[in-house]
Amino acid sequence: MQWRNSSNQYGLVSVAIHWLVAVAVFALFALGLWMTGLTYYSEWYRTAPALHKSIGVTVFVLMFLRVLWRVLTPTPAPLSSHSPSVRLLSRLGHGLLYLGVFTVLLSGYLISTADGRGVSVFGLFEIPAMLSGLPNQADIAGAIHLYVAWGLIILAVLHGLAALKHHVLDGDDTLKRMLGRAPKQ
Repeated sequence: MQWRNSSNQYGLVSVAIHWLVAVAVFALFALGLWMTGLTYYSEWYRTAPALHKSIGVTVFVLMFLRVLWRVLTPTPAPLSSHSPSVRLLSRLGHGLLYLGVFTVLLSGYLISTADGRGVSVFGLFEIPAMLSGLPNQADIAGAIHLYVAWGLIILAVLHGLAALKHHVLDGDDTLKRMLGRAPKQ
């Protein structure tokens, strides 16, 4: 597999970032739901949120690299078998996924820094609080974080189902390209 995207295939970098972000988003969602039920006396009460924040920062870095990589090595051309409406839905879906991920990450940062404290990343360094003390910052950012996270998960599941539909029902190379495999010639 090549490192860069070609006109008909995704490269290793794009495939790796795609799947790392996908796994991390679902893991963060599950961790986030689980940690909201923790009590003060749970041994994970402080550890789970710290882990959640650190993984979230890692996803932000991956998404930043993903956008940069997309500029440096454009995505493969759409499959010729895809209709204009499928191409439009694909662009809209991907745009909403990107927007959703960045919205969840930025709202998480605003929750975490609402009290003026920075975000520790795996205990290695801290990202300072650059915007804090806004009225109801944690509550508003928390509501956005929760609802957009749910929307993101629903959209990601639909995205996966669409890939399976293309593979199983349409018999096209959409899923193979997402896995980094060369399409049929």
